Amino acid sequence: MNYQIDHIRELESESIFIMREVAAQFENPVLMFSGGKDSILMVYLAHKAFYPAKIPFSLLHVDTGHNFPETLKYRDELVERFGAKLVIGSVQEAIDNGIVTEEKGFDASRNGLQTSALLEALEKGKYDAALGGARRDEEKARAKERFFSHRDEFGQWDPKNQRPELWNLFNGRKNIGEHFRVFPISNWTELDVWQYLALENIPLPSLYFAHEREVFKRDGTLLADCEYIQKRPDEEVFTQMVRCRTIGDMTCTGVWESNASTVDEIIQEIATTRMTERGGRTDDKRSETSMEDRKKLGYF
Repeated sequence: MNYQIDHIRELESESIFIMREVAAQFENPVLMFSGGKDSILMVYLAHKAFYPAKIPFSLLHVDTGHNFPETLKYRDELVERFGAKLVIGSVQEAIDNGIVTEEKGFDASRNGLQTSALLEALEKGKYDAALGGARRDEEKARAKERFFSHRDEFGQWDPKNQRPELWNLFNGRKNIGEHFRVFPISNWTELDVWQYLALENIPLPSLYFAHEREVFKRDGTLLADCEYIQKRPDEEVFTQMVRCRTIGDMTCTGVWESNASTVDEIIQEIATTRMTERGGRTDDKRSETSMEDRKKLGYF
């Protein structure tokens, strides 16, 4: 398959430049790792940016306790492969400690509870910058972010008060207690990510490829059947060939009917679909501004 190699290499160069800027400007940065393809891409870019030295960032995973088992398996293998330090922020611990209250009912999800666990982990680790794999094409709220996105001492984001970024000059000045979220792959698209993963032959979690799974349909979205979701009486479980297009908490991550079993087949699939990447994320459908509201409170 023909890829726009020059375009992809330009994106790679831009992202590596930003990562090196983070290493130069901040004292204790951390790389957010969800187990999804974008955070996997970030780890490999960081490896390339600082090779032959080790990746200079710890990997921070906010564990909801409701992850796909395949995600955790891949995470642990990746950490071992790169000799990275893994830091885990636990939603379950936040619930046990009374910091957050678990949702109840059919639509209960821990996805929104990640914010408190994330902010606690950032404060505990005294991290002054957190690199994330968010892209501007994913969701309208994320399109408002700069590469260097300032957060106040409460971890909150003000989309109307962001610093200009002219000629690739990034302003990392902050006051005590504040930090930055940094998005090195902001200018990548979903298709760019997949083409890069193909070019670099990067191993991926099995969830991204077509496999048989027990699922059920809710409000037009296929969800993987699991112990974490309370099904309604009329929701029937059936077996379907599916794959994940984005990976998150099992309670809100929709799966897609698909027979794509290779990266090239996935690229062909997403190049022709009209559904957005996060179209199957039920947490984004709670309100028209659900993502922006969560980001203002400290969500990634």
